[in-house]
Amino acid sequence: MTKPRVVILGAGFGGLTAARELSDHADVTVVDRHNFQTFLPLLYQVASAGLAADHVAHPVRAALRKSGAQFRMGSPITVDHNNKTVKIDSSEVLPFDHLIIALGSATADFGVKGVNEFALGMKSVHEALSIRAEVMRRFEDLCRFQDDTAFTMAVVGGGPTGVEMAGAFAELVRGPLKNDQAEAAANIKIVLIEAGPRLLPSFSPALSDRTKKDLEKLGVQVMLNTAVEEVTNDSIQINGAPEIPAQVTIWAAGVKGEPTASKLNLPLISTRIDVENSLQVKNYPHIWAIGDISGYKDAKGKFLPMVAPVALQQGKFVAKQIINLAQNKTVKSFKYRDKGSMATIGRHKAVVEVGKFKVTGVLAWYAWLWLHLFYLLGGRNKIGTMADWTWNYLTFDRGNRHIMDSI
Repeated sequence: MTKPRVVILGAGFGGLTAARELSDHADVTVVDRHNFQTFLPLLYQVASAGLAADHVAHPVRAALRKSGAQFRMGSPITVDHNNKTVKIDSSEVLPFDHLIIALGSATADFGVKGVNEFALGMKSVHEALSIRAEVMRRFEDLCRFQDDTAFTMAVVGGGPTGVEMAGAFAELVRGPLKNDQAEAAANIKIVLIEAGPRLLPSFSPALSDRTKKDLEKLGVQVMLNTAVEEVTNDSIQINGAPEIPAQVTIWAAGVKGEPTASKLNLPLISTRIDVENSLQVKNYPHIWAIGDISGYKDAKGKFLPMVAPVALQQGKFVAKQIINLAQNKTVKSFKYRDKGSMATIGRHKAVVEVGKFKVTGVLAWYAWLWLHLFYLLGGRNKIGTMADWTWNYLTFDRGNRHIMDSI
């Protein structure tokens, strides 16, 4: 039996999972604009000097080595629906029987003025290194001036990314930077801004309150019910309130479907690709959309969260459906199994929620460490991450405080 040709656009959690599941049943080609997969859940640790950048990046070819799948570095330009081909920016044309779109997401500015110009996002290794370099450069300025000059870093968005970022930078200031130059570190202020009434809105109110208290113990100023109206190069304009000084603004307020999808001449719903319950793109049964770019809605009519567990489950599901079709079986409807949520605030501080089961403190912190280490690709990355974490834990230091965004 001839194996179906499957092209997968995107080498993130969903794309790589689908490629591996299809390895014995299809001729697979994975396309991504980078030759590495970025472990996005730990990017904030690169930004806050907790991890080396190469510990969160794993070569795509290494991930696919035993799968038999091919890899092409590039971005999709167009899809020829009649001839079932996709053209990438290297001018190569890839034929397919099935196309899986797993392009991921991009930072969403929600129409707030100045975000693209003055705020720093958190969707790539380059952005994480830029944040780290900018913060460390400001710290060096404080060391040089040695006066009462203040430096305020604002994190916009009270979801897991914003909470983890604010907590990590608070610990960086209280530990390594204070040890480097206490007077300069004392002039660094961290503000976490959330438009809603509480942090971590997808968690229970009790865990939201616990998170707020833990952040405030670390010295973070938490501002709730605070809608950002505009971001400038040195401040944040607040709707109906005085502006907030902010020499560095990190935008963690949300994400949207990767804009590249709009070039593929497929139906969109909001910024995602519109799909059936089977994850097949509407009106295109040979095209599938998974992960952050998929417009799948649950039984309540809500989009699924843009998190790794969704992409992992959908990648495995779509691979199974393609195998079923090759065997003349019918496709099924996708059902997401929510295995819970977690977020870390700092050393021995984390929150975990699985259904009605809730854990906080040290146990939750260790659970968070173990789970992220488990899903991290590559033995070298696991060992390097464990080494960095162990060093940070035992010495209260962070050895990745380099300014590496320029020569």
